[in-house]
Order: sequence, then structure tokens, then C-alpha cells
Amino acid sequence: MKQKEIVSGFVQLGKLMCALGENEDWKDFNIGVTESEYEQLQGIINRQVAYNGWFTKENVRKSLLNLGLQLTEEKLTAWTSNYGFSTDPKRVGIIMAGNIPLVGFHDFLCVLIAGHIAVAKLSSNDKTLLPALAQHLVEFSPGLKDRIEFSTGRIGKIDAVIATGSNNSIKYFEEYFGKYPHIFRKNRTSVAVLDGTEEPEHLRRLGEDIFAYFGLGCRNVSHLFVPESFELNRFFEAIVDHGEIIHNNKYGNNYDYQRAVYLMNQIPLLDNNFVLLRESSDLFSPLAMLHFERYSDLNEVKERLEREAENIQVVVGKEFEAFGSAQCPSLSDYADGVDVMSWLETI
Repeated sequence: MKQKEIVSGFVQLGKLMCALGENEDWKDFNIGVTESEYEQLQGIINRQVAYNGWFTKENVRKSLLNLGLQLTEEKLTAWTSNYGFSTDPKRVGIIMAGNIPLVGFHDFLCVLIAGHIAVAKLSSNDKTLLPALAQHLVEFSPGLKDRIEFSTGRIGKIDAVIATGSNNSIKYFEEYFGKYPHIFRKNRTSVAVLDGTEEPEHLRRLGEDIFAYFGLGCRNVSHLFVPESFELNRFFEAIVDHGEIIHNNKYGNNYDYQRAVYLMNQIPLLDNNFVLLRESSDLFSPLAMLHFERYSDLNEVKERLEREAENIQVVVGKEFEAFGSAQCPSLSDYADGVDVMSWLETI
């Protein structure tokens, strides 16, 4: 099978994902599916929240659109031109997380577009979206039919593995999969560095980095570095449009729980009725809470970021990644900074 055929299939899939992400009405067969098939996919999107309360249709559509926008012929061709294509397909296990919709899609894309066989173990929290999309991918690129396998239980025979989980699951990964060529990923989080000159629009976009997918992703900002003189009310005013998040039962329950625990323990908090701010040096914060840390020397912050590099996925700020872009990675923005495509060339 030629890589060009696989690219073509993903390009068509990207058009479909964008249409679903934008919640467009079915217009014609240019998106690759019939009106009936399109309605079936819409139904799958709408039902996700019944299986997983975090997977609202808005969040599922957001993920579909962000991913679909990367699947253009121009972007895929430019990206793949930097790598080889295997003529000896290996069975690559992909142990997928389920914290945000389609979080394992990029690994799935990498394995297939590099010429290998994707043996995916789906998370119980996200077990229907990717198979539904893959069904149409195979229609667009029939040669992939024997290169995609899904399971929710024990993973089948593999030659290599990509596993994403928590710090606790790393021991499990090493025990069961350490003998294979592997990429193991554990907990990471993202941070923002403010210098005090941000416009309200910058801070509004920062809200996207914090609240997208309810803050459940490793690319979500959980910690703010702010100058000593920074007025936090500026931040609160800029993120007010995200207040609707509190109406999600699961998020609201987390907010109420964290607020009660910290108040009972008389730990100082700032509260705007939908997110809690606590002054802390810990980069990781509980759901519905954001940590902030004041600084007087930006160079010291940069040194801290270097020391904590293995715990940080993304840094946003004027000198770093753009505000509002944390949950919109490009094809070459690899998790944990590990180039999956280069690694696949070595197995």
C-alpha cells in the first residue's frame, strides 16, 4: 500500500470531521458519506455524553474540528515528507487514554501514515468515536482495512507499543510492555507565563487554554506564573464568558467539593463562582481549581520551566506558545516532545 493512498483517505476523513465539528447540515456527497451515514455519525456525537458526562457534544465537536483542520493534503504532505514509509508493516499497539474526546487520534494517524498496523486498545471512556470514524476511513482508503484493529480488553499480538496513562499506570506498562520498543507517557500539565502587558483578548484566549474540555487534558493550563504586581481581577474579568462551565454537573460537583475542602481547612482561595484560584507552587491543580504563583524575575521562571520540563506539556505566553493555542496542536506537536514518526522509523 502506498502512503499517498493513506494520505488521501485521511484528507477525505478530515473533510468529514470538519463538517461534523462545525455541525453543518449534510449538503452533498463531497464529504464522502451519504445523508443517512452522516446522521448516524451525528447521533453518535450526541450520545457521547450519555456514556461519559465529560464528552458533551460541544467538546466532541471541538475535538473533531481541531483534528480535522490538520488533515489537509497540504499539511499531511508537508509533514510526511520529513519521514520514511515502512514497506515492512509492524503491529503497533496504541493504549489510548480517555480524558478528552479522540485523544489517541494523533497516535492512530502516525502509525497508519507511517505504513504500520494500528492495534488500538480503546479507553472505556471513549470507545465509539474512533471506530466510527475508522469505518469511513477504510471506505475512503480500502487498503487500510487489514491495518486497523480495535479492542477494549486485552491487546493482541504487537511488535511495539505507544501507551498513554497516569504516573501509576507506568509501572503496569513497564511490566507488561517493557520488552517491546515503546513510548510510555505519564501525567503532564501545562502552564501560562504572564508578563503583565497582556491585553484582555490575550487573557480571554488563556481562558480557552484553561477551560477547554473542562481542563481535563495534559495541554490544559493548570498553573499561572504572574508578576508580583499583577491584578488578578483583570484575569477574572477576561474569563467571565467561560462561566457556563459550572452548569456541567460533573464539573460543578468538582468545584463544590474543592471549595468545601479548602474552606473547611481554612486555606485561602480566590473564587469567581466557577473556578477557584489558589496561590501554590505546585504545577498540577485539582479540577475546577487553578494555581498561581507570583514572580519578580522572569529568568527564574524560565529556569524553573527547564527544571520541570518532564512535567510540562505546553507553556503559553507572549514569549511562548500563543494564548488560545494549547489545545490546537499541529501535526508536528508531539506529546511529551517525543517525535512519534521518527520513532516509528526505528522499529
